[in-house]
Amino acid sequence: MSRSSFSFTLRAIPLVVAMYAGALPVHAQSLVDLYTAARGFDATYQSAKSQFDANLAKADQAQALLLPTVGLTASVTQNNQDVQQPSASAKNYSYGSQVVTLAATQPLYRPANAASYEQGKKQVDLAQAQLKQAEQDLIVKVSQTYFDVLASADNLAFVKSQKTAVSEQLASAKRNFEVGTSTITDSREAQARYDLVIAQELAADNDLLVKTLALNQLTGLVNAVPTPLNTPVLLNGVEPNSVELWVGNSEANHPTIHQLIVALDLAKLETAKAQAGHKPTLDLTASYSNSGSQNNLLATTPKVIYGDTMANVAAIGLSFNLPLFAGFSTQNRIKETLALEDKARTDLEATKRTVAQGTRTAFYGVQSGLGQVKALEAAEASSQSALDANKLGYQVGVRINIDVLNSQSQLFDTKAKLAKARYDVLLGGLKLRQAAGTLTADDLQPVNAQLAK
Repeated sequence: MSRSSFSFTLRAIPLVVAMYAGALPVHAQSLVDLYTAARGFDATYQSAKSQFDANLAKADQAQALLLPTVGLTASVTQNNQDVQQPSASAKNYSYGSQVVTLAATQPLYRPANAASYEQGKKQVDLAQAQLKQAEQDLIVKVSQTYFDVLASADNLAFVKSQKTAVSEQLASAKRNFEVGTSTITDSREAQARYDLVIAQELAADNDLLVKTLALNQLTGLVNAVPTPLNTPVLLNGVEPNSVELWVGNSEANHPTIHQLIVALDLAKLETAKAQAGHKPTLDLTASYSNSGSQNNLLATTPKVIYGDTMANVAAIGLSFNLPLFAGFSTQNRIKETLALEDKARTDLEATKRTVAQGTRTAFYGVQSGLGQVKALEAAEASSQSALDANKLGYQVGVRINIDVLNSQSQLFDTKAKLAKARYDVLLGGLKLRQAAGTLTADDLQPVNAQLAK
């Protein structure tokens, strides 16, 4: 295959991506476009957002522990009393009563309620950290799926190009055999390589289909087509170029660490609630009642009305309660909460270490990826030169057909690895920011700028 035809094949890669996904769309979607679609569709993120709203409502419930409670009660009673003995006093009494009471209680000193209120405020911080983590997970998930489709499409395009090159080499070997300038071995080697490429093409077709379906499922689109990278690809280094600065950022910003800090604060407040079991409580109480009754006497004589009564009663006071003994439940509860507090502290320290290690791994992964890209770019140029030399040697008879076939395979394999390495660097930059806890949707814009217009 000539250099010009090979260059044309590379320029056709974006077209292959679009055609494979189905009918050619008006335009492909950028990474930001697909993230926006996934943010409104992905079930995992929507679940996290609903949980965030629920946690906010739950936090507001804690404020009720410091506010007054007001209740209204009403009752109506009708009683009949029939006196049988002594017979001289036999009478039938009938009387009814109605009572309406409005009562209110305002906590004045309840340490357990105060601790619960502080826990409620901490729940807001916890909910925000959880939602932030869900957003970062979605950004990385969309980016990973996006680049998976591009890498799979590149691989398919390279396999198709290799099939074309091998097909031409097979035809050349057959012609040379027919005129007696080569052996049947060249034709059989080329045929074997062609059959192998056909199998690779089928596998690449299926892989692209699966990756595209995954992107469709994530974004909710029927025919998601990611925009390929622009050429030449410009990969920037890591800024700041200090792993310790990234580790420091991770400890200060990582949502998982923040969640465990809040969990430790909640555990401390739970201990304060347990200790409040020994403390007194004081409430302000107030009530207002309206009651009335009707008294009737039934005897042998006509009904005699003894009289109706009605009363309004207002009361205000203080309610004091001092726990004296609860079967050691309070002491054991304090022991439990202190142990859970130590567990939360240990979990926080373990997570800090894990996050620091993950940040270092992500940082060095990006650095290594940049080095691999440079090395593969050099390998691509060398493989192209080797292929050109083997083709020329085959034409003049100093190289055999298998040398050309091997050079073609090496070149296309190097190109596929180079494309994948570039995607890994871009994705690694996002994962580094996720490891440091600073990843936001705005970080997709520099990647979006690398896409073809």
